[in-house]
Formats: sequence, structure tokens, C-alpha cells
Amino acid sequence: AVLIPTGEFYVNFTDKLVNFTFSMIKRAIYDKIEATIGKNKVVIITGARRVGKTHLLENLMQHFNGKCVYLNGDLPETKSIISEKNLNTYERLIGKSRLLLIDEAQLIPDIGRSLKIIIDNFKELTVIATGSSSFDLVNKTGEPLTGRQLHFKLFPIAQMELIEKESLDETMRNLDERLIYGSYPEIFSIQEDTEKKNYLQEIASSYLLKDILLFEQVRNSNKMLQLLQLVAYQVGSEISAEELGKQLSLKRETVLRYLDLLSKIYVIYRVGAYSSNLRKEIVKSSKWYFVDNGIRNAVINNFSGLSSRNDIGALWENYLMGERIKRNAYNRFNINSYFWRTYDRQEIDLIEEADGQLNAFELKWKSDSAKVPIFFSKSYPKASFETVNRQNYLDFIT
Repeated sequence: AVLIPTGEFYVNFTDKLVNFTFSMIKRAIYDKIEATIGKNKVVIITGARRVGKTHLLENLMQHFNGKCVYLNGDLPETKSIISEKNLNTYERLIGKSRLLLIDEAQLIPDIGRSLKIIIDNFKELTVIATGSSSFDLVNKTGEPLTGRQLHFKLFPIAQMELIEKESLDETMRNLDERLIYGSYPEIFSIQEDTEKKNYLQEIASSYLLKDILLFEQVRNSNKMLQLLQLVAYQVGSEISAEELGKQLSLKRETVLRYLDLLSKIYVIYRVGAYSSNLRKEIVKSSKWYFVDNGIRNAVINNFSGLSSRNDIGALWENYLMGERIKRNAYNRFNINSYFWRTYDRQEIDLIEEADGQLNAFELKWKSDSAKVPIFFSKSYPKASFETVNRQNYLDFIT
């Protein structure tokens, strides 16, 4: 640990900081976040645990020329200092620093009001805070920091972040592994497949659920894991909360609550059905995808090679959807994502809506092209339609 003096306090650098082998990979949001420094804003970075938020803060700190303070919200002394809401205490802590970094900020009680006091009274300060869930960090900072807050999401390593480090041949050769083990940063530093499995299973079984168990006091974490398993087996398919509830002996409302909690810690995310209220279209259904393929495979304990799997279509769809979400988020594209299906089972994997334009995509592992459904082409004649397969997928996700 490194101790940095800040007035009367000593800020403890947690030993969480790890030198990954991916350290040369520049995160897509780095420049945007660095550009906010000096603008008296609170910048919030959220994302699942272990996706590289601490490492990102370390890079920002290393490249910042002025004085800065780093705090770890998981430490009791940090919680005590920030929660005190005492301006004199903050002045001794911050001094003449121009950058305040707070890791694991969601663990600090009433963090929103504390950040408002700080940003209102230190006009030349920029605060960058990270959190592994949206429970306390975004929701409770929203009102007091209206107009003063910028929010970024950090995901597992995106293919668009690897373009400068990988040749096209290397990318194609690594595709199978990314469909199986995903793109969590530490995976890039692990050589043995057995170690990769152990790492991902550890995250899936306990680490990712820490925030739910801490903040929401979920009584039965086993039910949560069983729910995740059922969702994992149904990736790319419509999911019924009622049916899941029957299988788990849970109420429909409890299933929906658990799904919502899992989305708030960035394990899974929902894609709803698109409809313009045509009677043939499905309206209320949902699909759920995993943010990372490796976590999905860890949940069902299946790391078999692609040649021996019967779920390659689901793996491919989950991977492409996740990479597309990263691309859109990192580019700050304001795009709404849906799937589309009719009651007579005409369907499209992904519909994107932006500025009144519809773009439809069918996601195919095999190289053949899909045909646009007749009802869709007649109902939305101005919409585009494209098949995404292994030949053109890089254009879709980068």
C-alpha cells in the first residue's frame, strides 16, 4: 500500500491495484473522462466488479500533472471522512488538489449529498467516482447533482478497444476463446484454461452478487444463482417471469425484482419487444442477455469448445449483442434496442431505433444470409435490414 499525505489525513491506496497484461489497452472512455478534468463536474463510472474501474482510475492519476487525492470507499476511514459532511474536514482532505478520485463510492453512505457539498465548495475540483452497481451511486446522486454529473459505463474489454493491439488474423483466431471465456480484463492475463474457468466461476458464484446481498439483503442467494442459470439457458429466447417463477417456486414479482437487481449490478440486461401497435406483433415479451459470455458459461459450468456445443447460436448472439451495446455506449450513441416477433413467429434478432430510423439485424453464426420477414418489410418499408455473420461482424461491433 502507498500512503499519500493530504493535510491531516493519510489516504490509503488499496492493494486492489493490479498490473494486468492488458495495461497497454486504452479504454474507450478514457479520453472522454480525462477531458472532464478541470470542469468542476462529478464524473461517475459504473460497471460490474472486476471490469477495470480501479485500473482506469490509476491511469488517470498517473497521467494527471496536478495534485490529486485517491480514496477507497471500501475502507472504514474513507467512509468516516466522506460521510462526515464537514466542510473543514473536506478542506483538510482535499487542500489544493484539483482531482479527487473515489473508488467503490457506492459503499459510502449518502454519497450523493457528500459529493454535492464537495463540488459546490471546491470550484476548481473534479471528482471521479466509481461504483460496481447503480444502487447508491447513480440513483442517490441524481437529484442533488442535477446538471453537475456525468455518467459513463465501463464494460469488460470491448473488441473496439483491441483494434490497435490485434491484427485481423489474431482477432479471428481469438474469436472462439472470447465466445467461451469472454473478455473480463484478468482473463487476458491468465494462460491456463483451468485457471480461467476457476476465475470466472468464482466471480459468477459470489463476487458479482456482493452488492445485491449487501444492499438489498436478498435472503436466498441460491435462488438468485438458479435464476441466472435459467436465464443463461434461454439467452436469445423470450423469457416468461411466470414460467421462471414456477420453476423456482418464486412469485412472479420476486423473479422480476431479482432480474432487475441483476441488471443493476451489470450481470445481465433486458431487451424488450418492438411494436408500432400492429395486432400481429408481440409487445410485452422480454429477452435477457449476459454482459459477458464468460460469466454466462460459468453460470452453467460449460466451457466446452465450440465444436462440441449445441448452443453456439446463443453464444454468438450474446457476444454480438454485448459488443454492440459496448460500441453504442462508448460512442455515446442514443439508440434504443429491441427484438421483433409476430404471433406467427416471424422474427428479427435486433431492431435499433434512432432519430426515427429503424435498422434491423439478423445475427447468424453461419455465413448464409437471412431474408427480411415479409410482414416486417411491408410494415416498415423504410427500415434497413442486414445479416451479421462471421464475415462482416467486425463492422457491426467496432
